[in-house]
Amino acid sequence: MRTSRARFLAALALACCTASVWAQPKPNPAWPKTLTLGTASVGGTYFVYGQVWASLVNEKLGTTISTQQTQGPNQNIILTDSRQIDLGMTTMGVALQAWNGTGEWTKGKKYQNIRATFPMYDTPFHFIALDKSGIKSVKDLIGRKSGVGPRAGTCGTYFPLFFKTLGIDTTVRNGQASDMAANLQDGLIDAFPFCAGVPIAAYSELETTNKVRFFTFTDDEIKKLKAALPELSDSFIPKGTYKQQTEDHKTIGLFNFAIAHKDLPDDLVYGVVKSVLENNPQMVKGHAAAKETVLANWKANGFLPFHPGAVRYYKEKGISLPANLIGK
Repeated sequence: MRTSRARFLAALALACCTASVWAQPKPNPAWPKTLTLGTASVGGTYFVYGQVWASLVNEKLGTTISTQQTQGPNQNIILTDSRQIDLGMTTMGVALQAWNGTGEWTKGKKYQNIRATFPMYDTPFHFIALDKSGIKSVKDLIGRKSGVGPRAGTCGTYFPLFFKTLGIDTTVRNGQASDMAANLQDGLIDAFPFCAGVPIAAYSELETTNKVRFFTFTDDEIKKLKAALPELSDSFIPKGTYKQQTEDHKTIGLFNFAIAHKDLPDDLVYGVVKSVLENNPQMVKGHAAAKETVLANWKANGFLPFHPGAVRYYKEKGISLPANLIGK
């Protein structure tokens, strides 16, 4: 009797183990065995968000996507375009500069081996300073030091353009978001302007140990910036996004998209897009910014061709993409 019971339990255990093995997704053997996703600096949203969706896709498809810390969108585009990495993330303003070769950082080169995959979230531009600094507005940055994040990131690209457009003579410092936060706390910079999906981890950490002030552009400043840089869109940061943010902030922003090299297998990219867009609750658990990672936001892309694998997914969902957004 004991022998029969033992055999039964052993068989049951084997069946469970076998079922577990069978439940593991097996990637298409034609796909690359490993894939690399470019993120951004520690303390920014890309760094966290990228790990969230890479882990989700690995779970759903059985892929092996590892994340690589980069300087942000500009570098992600350069590396993806040259296939030094397979996947990346970018703001659409930087992507527009890359596609047309118009941004100073492009040196006239057009980066057209990249393709859009899925919409991520809006990136609003905003500011934080220690309350004791007395800084309450953008114009108060004149003659002060501003740490804007990595030079090759969206913030490092756009804030100097903003300051030039508005006539703000501030000394710009570059570095990782976590470094900028530490520098602000240590008095090495006077303000930390940044842009990322909210809440920004580095901002949240700063306000836990310091009395801070959040501020943004005036209506007139927003009007001037949108006239000079038409790729910018209206953005909004509701009060309470941070514990010490007591007012709603109207600002400007750029939408983010995940990108892939054009030569990645169509069925792989299809699987990536499907996995991310059909598991939004899991994405939001990883980072609150993912609440905007939804199908309807494909419209935030007006120029960058979608990868054929992404096109297939959107077509299945009844979306008729404009001809200029259907990539090859």
